[in-house]
Amino acid sequence: MGKPFYITTPIYYPSAKLHIGHAYCTTIADSVARYHRLAGDDVMFLTGSDEHGQKIQRKAEEMGVTPIQYVDEIVASFQNLWKMLGISNDDFLRTTQERHHKVVQEVFRKIYEKGDIYKSYWLERQLVDGKCPDCGRPVEKVQEESYFFRMSKYQDRLLAFIEENPDFIQPTSRRNEMINFIKSGLDDLCISRTTFDWGIPVPIDDKHVIYVWFDALTNYLTAIGYLDDPEKFAKFWPADVHLVGKEIVRFHSIIWPIILMALDLPIPKKVYGHGWLVVEGDKMSKSKGNVVDPVGLIEEFGADAIRYFLLREIKLGMDGNFSRDALIHRINADLANDLGNLLHRTLNMIDRFNGGVVYQSREADIYDKDLVEMAGITINKYCETMDEMDISAAIKYVWNFIARANKYIDETMPWALAKDPAKKERLNMVLYNLFESLRKISIMISPFMPATAPKIWAQLGLGDDFASVRLTQLDRWGTTENGHVVGKPEAIFPRIEVEKKEETKPAKQQPKKEEKKAKAPKKAEGPAEEITIDDFAKIDLRVVKVLAAEKVEGADRLLKLTVDLGTEQRTIVSGITMHYAPDELVGKTVVAEMGSAGEAVVSFQKNLKE
Repeated sequence: MGKPFYITTPIYYPSAKLHIGHAYCTTIADSVARYHRLAGDDVMFLTGSDEHGQKIQRKAEEMGVTPIQYVDEIVASFQNLWKMLGISNDDFLRTTQERHHKVVQEVFRKIYEKGDIYKSYWLERQLVDGKCPDCGRPVEKVQEESYFFRMSKYQDRLLAFIEENPDFIQPTSRRNEMINFIKSGLDDLCISRTTFDWGIPVPIDDKHVIYVWFDALTNYLTAIGYLDDPEKFAKFWPADVHLVGKEIVRFHSIIWPIILMALDLPIPKKVYGHGWLVVEGDKMSKSKGNVVDPVGLIEEFGADAIRYFLLREIKLGMDGNFSRDALIHRINADLANDLGNLLHRTLNMIDRFNGGVVYQSREADIYDKDLVEMAGITINKYCETMDEMDISAAIKYVWNFIARANKYIDETMPWALAKDPAKKERLNMVLYNLFESLRKISIMISPFMPATAPKIWAQLGLGDDFASVRLTQLDRWGTTENGHVVGKPEAIFPRIEVEKKEETKPAKQQPKKEEKKAKAPKKAEGPAEEITIDDFAKIDLRVVKVLAAEKVEGADRLLKLTVDLGTEQRTIVSGITMHYAPDELVGKTVVAEMGSAGEAVVSFQKNLKE
C-alpha cells in the first residue's frame, strides 16, 4: 500500500433528516478519498453521527421514545443516503457506541490528571449577547456546577502553531477569522452538565455527563484505535484533512487542537471549512420551506448527476447555489451532450467502421498531436488541482478535454475516412485516439462519478474490475493492445426534456380611438405564412443523411449537424434541441433547405422523427 491518508467529515447531529448540504460535504470527502485510493494511498475515510445532548433528549421525550430509539431511526436514514450516493467511508462512528465511550472517558481522565480540568460554574458575564459563547444558542438561567477545560492555558501556543502552519486552516478567510478570535482572548471551556443524563458519564464524577463538543471531537481518535490499536493509530494520526462546514471551523481549529495539545498528541494537518449551500439564492431553512431532500433528487436524476453538479458548480470554500434548473442544464449540457455523446459516437463509429475493434497505426497528423498533448496537460492539471482539493477546477480541466475530443471528431471526420479504403490506417489511428481519450476520461472522473466510470470502462471493453484501476494508468498514451474489442454503447445520461411553462401575459389595455388609427396593421396569425408557387420554386430542398450531431456551445436550441448530400459533406445548424438529442439524429435521413450563400438550415417536423 501507499502512504496513509486520513480524511474525516463532521459527525452529523441527528436532530433532523439530512439535507442536500450534508450530502455536499460528504460527497467532497468521498471524492478526495477516492482520488487518493486511485493514487495508491492507504486511505482511512471516516464519517458518523453525534448523538448526545440535551436537545436530543428533549426531542425523544416529546415523541415518547428513548433517546437511542429516536436517534437509531435518523442514523439509519443517514447510512441509507450515503449508500445511495455511493459514499465509500471506511468507518461510520456513532458517539453512542461503547468503543467511543471508553475513549472519551480516558481522554477526560488524562487531561484531568494533568491539572487542565477543574470544577466551577458558568458566569453570566461569559455569555455573548445573552447566548452560549460556544454554540451561540439561547441559554437558560440555572444553578449548575460544571467541569471546565483550561483552554486559556494553551492560547499562545495555538496562535503560534497557526501562524507557523499557514495551511492548517483553509481557506485563508477562515484562518484569518480564527487568528482574530484567539487574539481576542480564550475563555476556559465548560465540558460537563448535570441537568440531563443523555451523554457519556464523567469518569471521576457520575453525576455529570460530558458536554457534547468534548465528546464529539474525540471521535476522530476513536475510529483509528486510540485505545485498542496502537499500530493503526500510529499509521493514521495526525489526520490529513478534517472537512467541516464553515460554521464549525472554530470548534475544529481552536477547541480540538487544544484538547490534543493537552493530550500531547500531534495536531491535524488541515481543517478545511467548506461554504454553505443556498437554494435559489436563499439559505435553506425549514421555516422557508426550501430544504432540499437529496433522496428525492437521487431517485429522480441519479446519484452521479447530483455528485457532478455539486462538485462542478461550487468551488470548495465558497458558498454555492443549488437550483433545479441549473442541475438539469448541467445534466443535459455536460453529461448527456458532452460526455454521453462522445462515448456514444466513438463506440458507434468503432462498431460501424471497424467491426468493434480498435487498431493503432502510425498514420498521425497535427490533430492527433494536439489531442495527445492536451491529454497530457489535462492529466497534470487534474492531479495538481485534486492534490489541492480544488475539485471544481479539476472537473473543468477534464471537461475541456472532453470538448477537445468531440472537436477532434469533427476535425478528422472518421465517416469520410471510412469511405476510402486507402485511408484505412488513418481511420484506425483516429478511432484508437478516441478510445484512448475515453479510457483516460473514465479514470479521471471516477472520484466524482463512481457509478458512471465503471460503466464507461465496461463499454470500452476493459472489463468489470474497475476497482483495481490506478492513477498510473494515465501516464502513457497508447497502452491498449491492437485488436482490442469494445462493447456496445448504452446511454449513460439520457437527456432530460423540460416542458416550458406558458407565460401569463398581462391583459392589454384598450387603446384610445386616436391611438387605434395610428397602429400599424396586424400581421395575420397562423401556423405559417403562405407563399406563392414562384417563391416555392426558389427553395432548394435536399435529402441528406446525418453523419454527426452535437450541441452548439453557448446556444440552448441549436444543433450542429454534419450531413452527407451524396456529392459532398456539409456542416449545417438547426434549432431543434427541444425535439431531438444529438444521438437520435445520427444515421437519420432528413430534408434540408439550402441557403443561397452555401449555408443551410434543417427544418424538422416533430411527427417526422422516425
